[in-house]
Amino acid sequence: MQTPLTVLKKYWHYDQFRPQQESIIDHILQGHDTLGILPTGGGKSICYQVPAMLLDGACLVVSPLIALMKDQAFGLLQRGIQSLAVFSGMHSEEVRETFEKMRTGQYKFLFVSPERLKSELFLDFLSDWNIRLVAVDEAHCISQWGYDFRPAYLEIAELRTYLPNVPVIALTASATPLVQQDIIEKLKFNHAQTFFSTFYRPNLSLSGFEVENKILKCIDILQKVKGCSLVYCRNRKRTKEVAEALNAAGLIADYYHAGLDQETRTQKQDQWIQNKTTTMVCTNAFGMGIDKADVRCVIHYDLPDTPESYYQEAGRAGRDGNKSYAIILYRHQDLDDLKDGIELKYPSVEKMKSVYEALAYYFQIALYDGEETMHDLDVADFSRKFDFNLIEVLSTIKLLEQQGYWILSESIFTPSRIAVTCTKQDVEALEKLHPELDEILKQVLRMYSGIWNHYINIREFHIAQQSRVGVDYIQMMLRKLNALGIIHYIEAPDLPQLFYLLERVPKHELRINIELIAALKQRYEERVQFMTSFASQQFQCRFQLLLSYFKEILPRACGICDCCLAAKRNEHKEVDFERMKNNILQEIELYDSINIDLFCKKYSSLDQSNVLNLIRYMLDDGQLVLNSGGDLIKKK
Repeated sequence: MQTPLTVLKKYWHYDQFRPQQESIIDHILQGHDTLGILPTGGGKSICYQVPAMLLDGACLVVSPLIALMKDQAFGLLQRGIQSLAVFSGMHSEEVRETFEKMRTGQYKFLFVSPERLKSELFLDFLSDWNIRLVAVDEAHCISQWGYDFRPAYLEIAELRTYLPNVPVIALTASATPLVQQDIIEKLKFNHAQTFFSTFYRPNLSLSGFEVENKILKCIDILQKVKGCSLVYCRNRKRTKEVAEALNAAGLIADYYHAGLDQETRTQKQDQWIQNKTTTMVCTNAFGMGIDKADVRCVIHYDLPDTPESYYQEAGRAGRDGNKSYAIILYRHQDLDDLKDGIELKYPSVEKMKSVYEALAYYFQIALYDGEETMHDLDVADFSRKFDFNLIEVLSTIKLLEQQGYWILSESIFTPSRIAVTCTKQDVEALEKLHPELDEILKQVLRMYSGIWNHYINIREFHIAQQSRVGVDYIQMMLRKLNALGIIHYIEAPDLPQLFYLLERVPKHELRINIELIAALKQRYEERVQFMTSFASQQFQCRFQLLLSYFKEILPRACGICDCCLAAKRNEHKEVDFERMKNNILQEIELYDSINIDLFCKKYSSLDQSNVLNLIRYMLDDGQLVLNSGGDLIKKK
């Protein structure tokens, strides 16, 4: 009979569970709703994957990020566990094909985005899948008081109508008690239990340095800390600038952001995972869903705006348990800029309405039209054409997304896909009519099995390598094959897409929940205040301070953050101070007086400036005086 431990050993090759994992799994197998709060790298996915393997049916996993879904599904396939994923950007035929596969009962996991849950197609198929467990990843997204609220998560509770006796497990790495309670209420948990694993990471040293020249400090750190590193920046342009500076200093660095094309992003990510690139300079678009345990150092070149995002990103260092570092670099101006940015993150209602109207003009959407339409969005181009601040635009899009007007799809992380849609006779005819197209098609058929009438992810770069031609040529040939009806070629989008859930209305009819935005703004201000204080303070143990935000008490100081190390150095100085003071008093007892120069030579191993400062202090304090010869004596 299989047990959770035998499943863990068989598929994951671990000999034991991490803290809280086994308790969570047992609670799920008893049929109870469960909330798991586990730190970054704490093994959240094991908590739903192991029990799903023991249940007679499948597990439906709701996940917010395409990159995360793809990574989890691929990881399961590598372990011999059948899984599927459906996400925004997939063609309707691909979605239907995937749902049909789930009907066979051969697949244990289906990963879906929360937006998918209310589609008629999904609900039509749901009853045929024998779902025995629902897993909600990044569960903090369901709370308006969390740092990454996604309104589509509120739809998850409706699943309980269709799956009345199926337990739900919600997992997150960062949730305050307020957010935890919100998760339980919004998911309509019954007999729920919360399992909490400490946020403390004893191998992770946290530091914050105020510096004049960030790049020089960054180079200095990366030269000293050997191994794989991440450097997080807030904007795309800076990632390239910093990477170039690091390379000029002899380091092996690259840069990554969501504005790069799909092929380039994949290549850069692979190079870093394989340690061919030592340091990745990136925006927060990089990291989610990437399981790399040996990251030795995470540097925040720009100050994060929330403790949740800081903890998530810093926690990517040292997942293997070895000593690692998370370092914030800042200037005083950075603290002011973060505070000033609050107004940009929460624009006025009038500004939001203006952005809403301008986007309709940009996409050429007529009044009372545009419902359920998708539009490629070049945010930089839009902001430039309509003279908006880029941050205000992005903030408006997110705030209106939270109020149900549209969804900003991250389909830029979706690779190109192909299905051969013709008959084998058509392919044979292609050789005579279009030999150049036939050559490319045969190369694709050799590289990708199962492509007949099934959509397969492809990489044009790999096809080009095998064919010894350029990527542009491959894309052109695939487009021609698509036009002839030989294949269905869905190219990877290079831009995010805005999906309108509702028809466009005149801006004066736009209804915005002002009270909600005011409450969200206040919570954001509190987060920013915490981060500016956290970075700039130099006295309290950083891990104790960070954990206090999550309402966890660390009984002892971590001992390895910059503040703890500074405190230890000060303790040593105080000990040296007392020892020197006693030496001076003992010498005077023996010899009645002390010649300062001779005393300093006698104790040359000590820091001479500290010795002289001590003597000045003892003179100022009246413990000692100078005699007529300039020697030290006790005051009588």
